[in-house]
Amino acid sequence: MSFTSTVKEEVTRLEENRLESIAELSCIIRNNATIANNIITITVENNAVARQIFKLIKNIYDVVPVITVRKRYNFNNNLSYILKIKSKAKIILKDLSVEIEGKYQNIPKDYLINDEECLRAYLRGLFIATGSINDPKTSRYHLEFIVDNLEYANYMMNLLNKFNLNSKVIKREKNYMIYIKEAEKISDFLRVINAYHAVMYFEDIRIYRDHKNMTNRLNNCEQANMDKVFLTATKQLKDIELLKKYDLIDVIDPKLKEVVEYREKYPESSLQELSEIMSEELGYPITKSGLNHRFRKLKEIVRRIEDK
Repeated sequence: MSFTSTVKEEVTRLEENRLESIAELSCIIRNNATIANNIITITVENNAVARQIFKLIKNIYDVVPVITVRKRYNFNNNLSYILKIKSKAKIILKDLSVEIEGKYQNIPKDYLINDEECLRAYLRGLFIATGSINDPKTSRYHLEFIVDNLEYANYMMNLLNKFNLNSKVIKREKNYMIYIKEAEKISDFLRVINAYHAVMYFEDIRIYRDHKNMTNRLNNCEQANMDKVFLTATKQLKDIELLKKYDLIDVIDPKLKEVVEYREKYPESSLQELSEIMSEELGYPITKSGLNHRFRKLKEIVRRIEDK
């Protein structure tokens, strides 16, 4: 089962009052139903969603939808659930602010979402009807809803952003996609629709991935530092080889001779490590910057030799 299906199954098991149920059902009918000859037809691909729609219509309007199950001829041979509402269609559509006196309502009336819980229920209906969320374990963070026109897309974006979810709208073929990309905001949305089990799963995976990414960054940083240490030491040893080639080791400053001796003795040590070793063995402090200064002097001698 996909993560999307898991979340939908969870939210369809929630206890709701009548007003919340009406708000949720309104959004589902608005996005999933077709209306013809006073018959409402709703087609869904999730068994739990089909049961939820059936339950809501029966409990709120005392109407029993007719259900047909069909096999879809796709790669997985999944099933489609078709619910037909053949009685009280006008009453239901008006009550849900989907169609009033034969006129289709692209944007529902404000009374449907006049408090926060009803607004949450309406957004829950949006996810049930047309939402899709990537499993955080297997792919990038992404939550989307597909709706049929720009006005409604902007309306839903504004409703989502009342909870500071930073949702955005983009055109996708003939439809419009409302999407959220930030992991924290996706987790917040799951809280908004009361999908708390999904929140715990999502947060566990997110924390694991963030920790893994941080570890990888630290490992990469450590490797880069090791590469830098190796490169620096190699250049210093090449300078020392050139000094030896021209028999200049015995004529350079005693302090420079010390760093030559210790660099050859500890060819893989960083400047910090070398300064600590020399400080301990020579009995007086030698800082990393002081050591670096000595190596620069060696480099200057080598550069003069190369110029000549």
